[in-house]
Amino acid sequence: MQPISNSMGQQIINVGNHSIWELSREEIISLFKEYGALLFRGFANNVEIFKEFSNSLSTDFMDYAGGVFQRRIINGDKTVLSVNNFKSAIKLHGEMYYQKNIPLMLWFFCAHPASAKGETTICDGRQFYNELSIATKDLLSKNHIKFTTHLSEAEWQKQYKTEDVNQVAAICELNDMRLTIYQDNSIFTEYIRPAIIPSSCGKYQVFINSLLPGKHLYPERLRFADDSDISDTVMSELNEIAERLTTEVYWQKGDILMIDNTRIMHGRRAFDDDKRDIYVRLCAPAFSMSSQTLQKVTS
Repeated sequence: MQPISNSMGQQIINVGNHSIWELSREEIISLFKEYGALLFRGFANNVEIFKEFSNSLSTDFMDYAGGVFQRRIINGDKTVLSVNNFKSAIKLHGEMYYQKNIPLMLWFFCAHPASAKGETTICDGRQFYNELSIATKDLLSKNHIKFTTHLSEAEWQKQYKTEDVNQVAAICELNDMRLTIYQDNSIFTEYIRPAIIPSSCGKYQVFINSLLPGKHLYPERLRFADDSDISDTVMSELNEIAERLTTEVYWQKGDILMIDNTRIMHGRRAFDDDKRDIYVRLCAPAFSMSSQTLQKVTS
């Protein structure tokens, strides 16, 4: 065992010819509650082992309907997906924080690392909150973020994986999203959520949201709930903290990364290698996160 970086996470490294199934489920859960991000490295993993291992610790797997990126389905299983279909960098974010129903846990699997670059980035939202200036803490605590999207008929059919606008309406209702359907069958959605949330154990404040990539990729879609602009000054502060606190995961083939999506933000560095292949699963923990046990594994 060793930290992923000086600031966060833990790596569980196979230094012998061991199976990942030899690891204690109780110790994994204890470490996950303490650190929020665990990297399993050096095990003889493949996609099927990745599925079985994540199944053993998770429940309520999601299929990414309503997700903003395009993802490939792996081996016919809609809950095992490629991360996305482009190579540019993605700023730190919580997964699917532009809607109410988010996956509480994420699993990543490295089927093939990039020959260079393409690191996955992670950051502890507790640390991020503590680094915010008093003024920005106050601003973000009092003002929720509004996400708006206008999609053509072809765009929403691709994003929501359906041709039935009534199914889109049902998804929006479940996610507390305001939906407008226009005569040309395009849609407009609006969703409001906080940028800062209580931790799953209830003891901390956590900065976790989709603000950084949202303002970078779709600046016209994000404002405060009262329709006021999120200033360049605030965004500069957030981007500076993000870069300072970022931990990079340098992928190795067979790596499995387990992330608490209520605490740990993730992103990615840009890359050029067409062979980079990282998979993701969106789910919830099959164990309680309401209290923290700070017991450490003895090696």
